[in-house]
Amino acid sequence: MHEDNTSRNIFTSAGDLLLAGVLCSQTFMTIKLVVILNQLNYYKPFSKIRAMSPTDSLRKDHVLIEKMINALRTMSTLLRNGNSIPPTILEQTIEFSTNFTNTCHHGKEEESLFPSLEKNGMPKEGGPIARMLYEHEITKTLTDNLRKSAELYISTHKSEELLSDIDKYINHVTLHLAKENQRLFVMADMLLAGQDETVTNDLENIEQVKLNSSKKTRKYYEDLVERITLQENSL
Repeated sequence: MHEDNTSRNIFTSAGDLLLAGVLCSQTFMTIKLVVILNQLNYYKPFSKIRAMSPTDSLRKDHVLIEKMINALRTMSTLLRNGNSIPPTILEQTIEFSTNFTNTCHHGKEEESLFPSLEKNGMPKEGGPIARMLYEHEITKTLTDNLRKSAELYISTHKSEELLSDIDKYINHVTLHLAKENQRLFVMADMLLAGQDETVTNDLENIEQVKLNSSKKTRKYYEDLVERITLQENSL
């Protein structure tokens, strides 16, 4: 599965800004208001002037995932400069991407946020939910590719394929997070207004189930990203 331009323009074309033909006129008017408020910088994640929103838990996940993306950028630079990457860093990177990003974070969206949005008028097919689900599958594929090229690098020390897969992963996930932060989550905060506590509790419960399945805690993954960053800085 190739990302190419298909995963780059979800909310940039006119059709996408209209949410790929959302059928409910009331939902459409709500989305227009959301876009206007977003352009006015009304929504500021974790702002002191803003109460808890339904997507805060997911936005916090994004902050952690973005730290991993920064670590991958550093890894790419190190490889291009001829530095060797220890196997432990590669293994920890794959672990985070597989267990936190794909299983925990995407699980929270797929099992809680997306169904909640669907119940409140956002269609699952032909709109942003379907697009995000598709991009989650791309992320899984890119993670698998990254795992394979990391194993190849560890055994052969040839970095070309690993560099290519790192760059593809960085580009895809960076764009995906931006789409959710700047559009989908803003719409979700509007559509799910008044359900903050219910949605947040559901997200936290799913997070705990996913973390328990990997026998890890959220702090473990937070510390894991910090360890990777420190190890890279010492190279």
